[in-house]
Amino acid sequence: MFSRWPLTLRGTGAVALAIVCIVVAQRFGLAELLYVAALLLVLVSASAATLYLVPSTERVTRSFAPDTPAVGGEATVRMRVEIRSLLPTAQGRWRDGLPPGLSGDASGIVPSAPGRGRAPAAPVEYRVTALRRGIQPVGPLSLLTIDPFGLARRRRRVGRPDPLTVTPAVVDLGPLIDQPGDLGGGMHSTVDRLGEGSDNLIPRHYAAGDSMRRIHWRASAHRGELMVRQEEQETTPEALVVLDRSALRWSVEATRTTGSDPAFETAVSACASVTTLLAREGYLVTVVDGDGAVLTEPIDGDDLAAREQLGVDLATVRAHRDSGLGGLVGVLAGGTVGPLVVVTGALGPTDASALSPLVPHSALPVLIVVGSRRDPDGDEALAQAARSGWRVALAPTGADLPAAWSDAVDRGVRRAAG
Repeated sequence: MFSRWPLTLRGTGAVALAIVCIVVAQRFGLAELLYVAALLLVLVSASAATLYLVPSTERVTRSFAPDTPAVGGEATVRMRVEIRSLLPTAQGRWRDGLPPGLSGDASGIVPSAPGRGRAPAAPVEYRVTALRRGIQPVGPLSLLTIDPFGLARRRRRVGRPDPLTVTPAVVDLGPLIDQPGDLGGGMHSTVDRLGEGSDNLIPRHYAAGDSMRRIHWRASAHRGELMVRQEEQETTPEALVVLDRSALRWSVEATRTTGSDPAFETAVSACASVTTLLAREGYLVTVVDGDGAVLTEPIDGDDLAAREQLGVDLATVRAHRDSGLGGLVGVLAGGTVGPLVVVTGALGPTDASALSPLVPHSALPVLIVVGSRRDPDGDEALAQAARSGWRVALAPTGADLPAAWSDAVDRGVRRAAG
């Protein structure tokens, strides 16, 4: 950070020289040196006065591109720095405040200002790398302005921090299947029609408001009155992704701040990655936690805005204290989904028993277990979950998530095909 000493090296040297002149003048009786010392001190004082007494206004506006970078990604911070002063200022320096969740060289040169009220806004930019998920405050801006003689300087904080949302990292996962049509793969939308083919659709009587393009001319000629084609009813198969936020699975830090528990961060990344994959493959994806609480709006593969909102919603997710995975039974009661993906941490036999009733409600139940910390009975719990029909994927912190996902899904496809 900039030094709080109000004088530059040149100004400090001028004051030191003035002191030397005073000492020498008194010792050797050289009155002329007193005039030199007085001139130096007045010049330094006047320079400081131009910075600290003359009114000036500084403003900064800040923008980010992209607005929501993912963990490991980069963003460009663009600023416009405006300095209003009656007197000119020399070239100075700026430094933007960065939190621990961001890294980058957030410093640079402020061009000199001509004074006379208003100077053109100086555009500056720098790049940051997102290190941690969450809302990262960028700023405030620290400005170091220098007087025209380069003797005095003033350090000020300008503006307020602007929040930069860092979303979880999304990794590319392998497709659910190789052949379209299996397990709802390929084009997952199905069309339920009353009849087959454009000529076999059961027509109905024309109603006010029906589009003329839907008129069934053959049926109209046969009936002697306007008939329209029966409306096609499209249904999109659904998928459910569960992020287990129970504090029992994660460290205490995961309940306090985002980005602090590597295992929980891996789980959030896995949740975002799986959801993105399922949406791209045509599923209507709902994301809930272990209690059944919805974490984001249902995501359709064609809705790019919803997929971007997914990252924003997951950017602030933290672990919390709850009752475990028991709420999922109520979510799936009386219904079925395509893929059911549960992302969790350390499991015990009780958790495996709670997951077993969910298997019949899904065509492809996948259990992703994240982290290296396990319950003493964790291995038996995983074996119990596998016996009940779950396709278990082990994903230790920092492991290859795509490989673990592909292994679990391949086993599921082989079993379903068999």
